[in-house]
Amino acid sequence: MRPHAEIAEVWPRDGHIRLVGRIHGTPADGTWHLLLTRRAHTGRTLRYAAAVEGDRFETELPVGDLTADDYAPVEEWDVHLTDGEVELRAGRHLDDVRGKKKIFVYPEQRAGDLRVRPYFTIKDNLSLECRTGGPA
Repeated sequence: MRPHAEIAEVWPRDGHIRLVGRIHGTPADGTWHLLLTRRAHTGRTLRYAAAVEGDRFETELPVGDLTADDYAPVEEWDVHLTDGEVELRAGRHLDDVRGKKKIFVYPEQRAGDLRVRPYFTIKDNLSLECRTGGPA
């Protein structure tokens, strides 16, 4: 299995999304950050400190930081962990559950007119979905 950031817990509440997991397949030395990359505009990234102890990491992001003026009705942000040299895709692959996209459903949070929801992709990677307008 390729090195990745194995997600153990996703906590969307109180205007933040908290992520807890383990760095899998590569040394966890150094300073690590959560890296969000806007899928439609890969040059747009957000970076947050990640606390790492051993191979365990914990980090969070405020959903208000995901707002933008140039959003399409639906935008996705891909979630990675990086130490500046290595970029690890965040996902959940070390369990026996396949097809998490249809199984794990997280609540939306609002940031102004934006609704933000973490979700697992069809490859069991973690991403964030942002929808503009409409009811929550």
